[in-house]
Amino acid sequence: MSTPQTAPPDQRVADVAVIGAGVVGSAIARALAGHRLDVVLLDARCDVGDGTSKANTAILHTGFDATPGTLEARLVAEGYRLLKDYADRTGIPYEPTGALLVAWDDEQLAALPGLKAKAEKNGYAESEIVGPDEVYRQVPSLGPGALGGLTVPGESIICTWTTTLALATDAVRRGVRLLRSHRVESVTAGPDATVLHTGGGDVRARWVVNAAGLGGDVLDAQFGHDRFHLHPRRGELLVYDKQARPLVDRIVLPVPSKLGKGVLISPTIYGNVMLGPTAEDMTDRADTSTTEDGYAFLLERGERIMPRLLEEEVTATYAGLRAASDVSDYTIDVDAERRYAVAGGIRSTGLTSSMAVARHLLDLLGEAGLELDERTDLPDPPRMPNIGEAFTRPYADAERIAADPEYGTIVCFCERVTRGEIRDALASTIPPGDMDGLRRRTRAMNGRCQGFYCGANVAGMLADGLRARNGGNGLGSAGATDEEGER
Repeated sequence: MSTPQTAPPDQRVADVAVIGAGVVGSAIARALAGHRLDVVLLDARCDVGDGTSKANTAILHTGFDATPGTLEARLVAEGYRLLKDYADRTGIPYEPTGALLVAWDDEQLAALPGLKAKAEKNGYAESEIVGPDEVYRQVPSLGPGALGGLTVPGESIICTWTTTLALATDAVRRGVRLLRSHRVESVTAGPDATVLHTGGGDVRARWVVNAAGLGGDVLDAQFGHDRFHLHPRRGELLVYDKQARPLVDRIVLPVPSKLGKGVLISPTIYGNVMLGPTAEDMTDRADTSTTEDGYAFLLERGERIMPRLLEEEVTATYAGLRAASDVSDYTIDVDAERRYAVAGGIRSTGLTSSMAVARHLLDLLGEAGLELDERTDLPDPPRMPNIGEAFTRPYADAERIAADPEYGTIVCFCERVTRGEIRDALASTIPPGDMDGLRRRTRAMNGRCQGFYCGANVAGMLADGLRARNGGNGLGSAGATDEEGER
């Protein structure tokens, strides 16, 4: 990590400020930094990907079930190809497990041909309608009563944590200035620049891109618009122990209804099995608590889909918030007069579409007058640490351990996380600012004991890393102005 630039924030004017360092904002910042622009990426939290991006259902979607003709459908299909290629180049772990939609009654069975036709309209022709014998051949552990299904062999599971971190790391290495703990509280538009008044000080930029997730509509209103409104939709999930993984080797989806896509059962990239999500409309944009009602609802659904799964141990429960919009499509637009752009109402499909959203928005920005002079001196994309269970982890890599014994010293025994991995995370381009950030980079404390045995040791390593990073003052990025950038 290079030394931060020394000019005071109020004397600098960036070419573009991107608000929101989730998966979409990080992808946009990275794409902008592929041009000769001074780009700053801001986030209210102390880490990238710490908002709606962190609790995604972590599926790399083909876009088979998107509404044909929408911007979302086009960008998900394009993003699927872009992200798969990027994951191959950077080491983002993903597994092409495929998916199976299961029809449990005559109405759902009758809907399968329409879903197949929708997939074909979206350019996905690999789906196939199958009978109950094939359904149970593919997923023998399903509960009784399945009448048929629709296969989607291109669906994959992916690590949403590593995806956001890779895009943000790539952006910083391209020269983007990352400002964490900079919540935008208000904006002041001027003739030459917009001033973003944040909790970490004022930030000035000639152009502003709003990728603020759940806060996107609030920020959009500050620029004089009233075109979409968001509310949080809470999704609770149950995570089952790795011993449940043999029950599920692909994503098991319900047939969508008017009430939504429903509850799925899916393997995770970390070797667990996930049941969920619920879909509860909320008013509190920060409420990620889990509930007794949500737990009961998921158990009732799970009993129908795969009763054997309920015999396994639950490792964790968590809830995420999706940005539910009153507009049925993505809101991606540029206001050339105000030099302002928005990528709003990006639902959970934003994980898949993020790189395509960035490409589309850059086209719009160029048409609106932002000068896009493509760089020819870009660094290679980062190679990300692997935290996926299906790939060789450091603790099992004899050659790596021989070169550096720290990779053979396990700190978190549930997840087999080594001292070397934690050390590397603390010294990385974008180091974690808190325990959750370290967990997302390494899987430490993410296993059966949820940190009961390793928590003190991991916390000590994090505290030492934060002290070293902040010159011994004991402050983490949540308690200090944080700026990172490389040229």
